[in-house]
Formats: sequence, C-alpha cells, structure tokens
Amino acid sequence: MDVLVIGGGGREHAICNGLSKSKKITKMYCAPGNAGIAEFAECVPIGVMEFDKLVAFAKEKAIDYVVVAPDDPLAGGLVDEFEKAGIRSFGPRKNAAILEGSKAFSKDLMKKYNIPTAQYDTFDDAEAALAYLETAKMPIVLKADGLALGKGVLICKDKEEAKAGVKEIMEDKKFGSAGNRMVVEEFMTGREVSVLTFVDGKTIRVMTSAQDHKRAGDGDTGLNTGGMGTFSPSPFYTEEVDKFCREKIYQPTVDAMRAEGREFRGVIFFGLMLTEDGPKVLEYNARFGDPETQVVLPRMKNDLLEVMEACTDGTLDKIELEFEDNAAVCVVLASDGYPVKYEKGYEITGLENFKGKDDYFCFHAGSAFKDGKIVTNGGRVLGVTAKGATLKEARAKAYDATEWVSFGNKYMRHDIGKAIDEA
Repeated sequence: MDVLVIGGGGREHAICNGLSKSKKITKMYCAPGNAGIAEFAECVPIGVMEFDKLVAFAKEKAIDYVVVAPDDPLAGGLVDEFEKAGIRSFGPRKNAAILEGSKAFSKDLMKKYNIPTAQYDTFDDAEAALAYLETAKMPIVLKADGLALGKGVLICKDKEEAKAGVKEIMEDKKFGSAGNRMVVEEFMTGREVSVLTFVDGKTIRVMTSAQDHKRAGDGDTGLNTGGMGTFSPSPFYTEEVDKFCREKIYQPTVDAMRAEGREFRGVIFFGLMLTEDGPKVLEYNARFGDPETQVVLPRMKNDLLEVMEACTDGTLDKIELEFEDNAAVCVVLASDGYPVKYEKGYEITGLENFKGKDDYFCFHAGSAFKDGKIVTNGGRVLGVTAKGATLKEARAKAYDATEWVSFGNKYMRHDIGKAIDEA
C-alpha cells in the first residue's frame, strides 16, 4: 500500500516511525513532513490546509490510504474531501472533529449525556462574561471555544486575572476567531492524565496512559506551551480509574457522538482530571496528542496501519491493543524564547547518535533542510524519547540522550517526570 501522512511535527514523526514497521506499506509520503520524517517518507511541500492540492496529489500518486494527523485540517473537513475523492483515510469527518473544534459543543455534549466534567457556562459576549465573573468562585478557567494550538486555556487565580483573560480572549482576540465564543469553567484540582483511544464509530480501544508537562519552565512555571515533555504510563491511572473511565466516560462519549449523528472514527484523546470526586473530562482532542504520541506509539506492539484501517472500516472490535510492559519519557528540546519569540535556522548536530538504538528516538518537531544541513525551524525542535524498564530508568536515559544533540538556542525543562520517579 502507498500511504500519505498529513502533518509535519513531532506527532507525525512518531506516527511515520510507527507506520514504517508495517509490512503492508510499500511507499510512504508526508505533507509537508520535516527533516526527521524524511528518513521514512518522501516529503511533499504541500501545506496541511491546502485541501485541493493534497487531494490532487493523492489522486496523482494513486494513494491507497491517508492519515490526517493535525487538528486544523480535521476540523476543516479534510477527511470529507478525501472521502469524496474515493480515497480511504484515517481521522474523523468534520462533523465529528467538532468534538475538539468547539469546546462549547463538547461541554454541552457531556452535560446532555451525563459524562463527568467541570461545571461551566458559555459566553458569546465579553460584557456578559465579565458580569458573570463578579460573583464567580476563584480560581477559574477560561477557554477559547475554537482551536488555538493547545494554548487557548487560561487559569485565573483571581477576579483581576479573569477580567484580563476575558479581554485577551474575546476583545484582543489573542487566539483569533477561536475566541469569538468562550467557555468559563470551574477550576478542578487533582492529577492530570492523558489517554489516547482508537475509535471506529462504535467500538473503542484504549491505549496506554500518558502525562504531559504544558508549562514552559521547570516546576510548572511560565507560559502554557504545546507541551514540553511527557511520560508513559501514568502511575496514577490505576485499574480502578481505568474501569470507571471505560464505563462512564470513554464508551459514553463514542455512543453520544453516534446518537448525535456525528459518528467518530479515528483517535479521541481524553484529557482527564483525577479529582476527589472521581475522574472528570478536562478536554477532548480529535487526534493524537503532541507530545503524548511520542511516548505512547513506541510502546505499542500492534501494526499501526492495521489498527488505523480497522477504525476506518468499522472492524476495531476484532483488534486487541498490546503495549510493552515498560515506560517511556520524552523531553522536548525547544528554541529558547518559545512559546513567545525565538530564532530559527541553527544547525542541529549529533542526530547520528540515535541510529541503531532501539530504546532511543529523536522525533523532529521543528526541523528543515537548508544547504544540505538540518536546521531548527520551530519553537519545539526535537522530542528526545527513551524507553526503560521503569519510569526512573526511562527518564535517566532520555536526559542522557538530550546531550547527544546540539543546536544554538537549545532549551529544555529539567524536571519532566521528576516528581513521579522520586515518588
């Protein structure tokens, strides 16, 4: 089979790495790809939102299967476009991708179908939101309704911060049109856990758990980012938690989407908060998480393509997911200044140190070829991942491996998974 992967970040590199192990694939393309993905796939210079060009390319190359990975093209209906062209693809249609594309939609869905989540209100008008905040309990969470690259969430500790947040989202439009509508949510406390699942419209298969570090600085300080590192599995995701989530959250979400005429096929990412009152949904994503994918897929034993095809074909009930009995840690190497302002174009050296090492991976998030060299091309540059028998071992190996590569402006957090391996 000839396969086309849409996207060009660390998540897509991890997906291409997983797909490269499938014996069913004869040729792999990636649009637009990056310097790391080029090891597995022929990179094609087409943007993820250039739908007409992507469909035309898939037709020209007689692509058998397309994997749409990022949120924007999914929410925009790229899977629908491939379907119209008669090309099988992995990912939800536009009417199902709204699960991530609109936080107001997802909150209303959870409320309607009694899926545990935080109390909330939705606002289309900044004045109404400000009036609500006068009597609201602090701290409080403000969420831009639409897609905002994982950054459209503000946690406000007092009324002044919350008012400034409303201005930022709804008036200053920091997150663009994503802030035309806003969800105001009660602040929940507890451990955060990320769980990725495969879905075929009716059946759901749960992957191993993971935990992300969103803040830019050590000790969870600084601005929210797309993710500075992850580890898998989460020791807090117990069998008891898993049982509750399967019965009260995962399957009910799949059934709810089907009941709404929005059958979901692809990956549902459940962002969970393990509160004193039990697990609750923080957010849904309609695709693989980044950088969660970088620690989850390297531990999966199944043929990734076969699982994806089962989601597309509605035969996921015939597949049981298998994961290695180990752990993985990913440390993101970023450009200093991310997520605000940073320089690009620095040469990356030392990548050859990862060759031939089964327990180590260097997933490219923001890299490019320039004058025959691989250079930095984004805020998050590399996701250095290592597997180990335990979380502590995986963490030590991942941090050792961060020293194997160098580039100007290199920045990272030094405490990814630290609290866990010291517990």
